Amino acid sequence: MSTRRFALAALATLALSACQKAGPDKLAFKGIDLTGAEYARQLNLTDQDGRARSLADFKGKVLVIFFGYTQCPDVCPTTMAEVAEVKRSLGADGDKVQGIFVTVDPERDTAALLKPYLASFDPTFIGLRGSEEQTKAVAKEFKVFYAKVPGKTPETYMVDHTAASFIFDTEGRVRVYARYGSGAQPLVDDIKLLLAESRKSS
Repeated sequence: MSTRRFALAALATLALSACQKAGPDKLAFKGIDLTGAEYARQLNLTDQDGRARSLADFKGKVLVIFFGYTQCPDVCPTTMAEVAEVKRSLGADGDKVQGIFVTVDPERDTAALLKPYLASFDPTFIGLRGSEEQTKAVAKEFKVFYAKVPGKTPETYMVDHTAASFIFDTEGRVRVYARYGSGAQPLVDDIKLLLAESRKSS
């Protein structure tokens, strides 16, 4: 199956699961509603400072999680720039949003490389990496596709990967699948809904 067909099939699966899980009181998200999804429940990797991280560490914040790699020429920097824009657009509420970048290229994306890369977008962004086996396990947990594409030399390969962000609520539950290319405003709108929901329940 080609990367494009795989991505479309994965998106259809996500959309179907969202329809099956959503209840009558669901929020009107701009992205695909994943409320009640039975995946994307665990994320245990190491950050750019060498600390072990899990979803529980970020309780109380809305998470925007994106899988990519630092040598990505377009999708990854565009997405991280949009997440930074989202935080700025939210004003004081931007402090309640945590951007997380999970590398699908742990071979080249060392902690030393992730740190300045993410800081160039926003100093609060967190980069997560693991071994090849850990990366595969997390990608499977999130239903994320990635695959190496050979380059002219063994070191210049590219990585095809799912181009979307996962938005988690303040309780650490996946809620929205935000497709690449939608822009920052839909993310802002969906995060505002989640923050309002959190205030009502507190």
